[in-house]
Amino acid sequence: MNAVVQSVEDNQPARVNGVEISLEAIASESRHHADNPDPSRAARRALVVHELLRQRAVACGLIDPDAGFGDDTLDALLAREVPLPEPTRDDCARYYEQHRSRFMRDELVCASHILFAITDRVPLALLRNKAEDTLNHLLNAPATFEPVARDLSNCPSAGVGGSLGQLARGDTAPEFEAAIFEASDRGILPRLVRTRFGFHIVRIEQRVPGVAIAFNEVADNIAQFLAARVRHKASQQYVLILASAAVLENAAIEPASSPLVQ
Repeated sequence: MNAVVQSVEDNQPARVNGVEISLEAIASESRHHADNPDPSRAARRALVVHELLRQRAVACGLIDPDAGFGDDTLDALLAREVPLPEPTRDDCARYYEQHRSRFMRDELVCASHILFAITDRVPLALLRNKAEDTLNHLLNAPATFEPVARDLSNCPSAGVGGSLGQLARGDTAPEFEAAIFEASDRGILPRLVRTRFGFHIVRIEQRVPGVAIAFNEVADNIAQFLAARVRHKASQQYVLILASAAVLENAAIEPASSPLVQ
């Protein structure tokens, strides 16, 4: 049976094949999704996914009906239901060639930023709008970056005009690292950088080129990354298939219209 529910009543509990997920549980879970534009909806979706997987684990005999569903059971379920090919050495070599800029040693970036931190007190949309307005101002008046950083940034670096000094790979959040190392831009970056901490306006002052790391040194890490990426995508598709066969109410998840994983 396929059940596609287009609307969600946020003031009602969710149900997965008749099992209720309470509003209290959704409210509690929403604290873990504070950086999402709609934390309550994201929490509802996460709990529905968890219940879909738990019910499938019970149906497969991996756990008892009243048992908890943890990471070990999830791994066992995915290994049983979603077999995945291991990346080959050729796959890894191809990724290395296509992303050589990621495999550098001693690469440095001198950068400054202005952080608009996510808090419970300010709606996310309002915070984003303020950050975008500030970015547009700075793109037209870049010389004002440091005083604006002192006035507005929610980072301790505000005291030094937003300066973060020299940064190497691994020094910052992954999203921030990608923004400053994956491009060749100098000056104020033309787009906001979103991390779990909030919205950043970033200025690049200097780049110090690194030394390329040989493929053999990073081949194992690339293989692990590619395997994790495939696993993540296949897991998402698997959940959609489970949703397509479930009776969902106020679930905030769209079941798949056709099989994606055999």
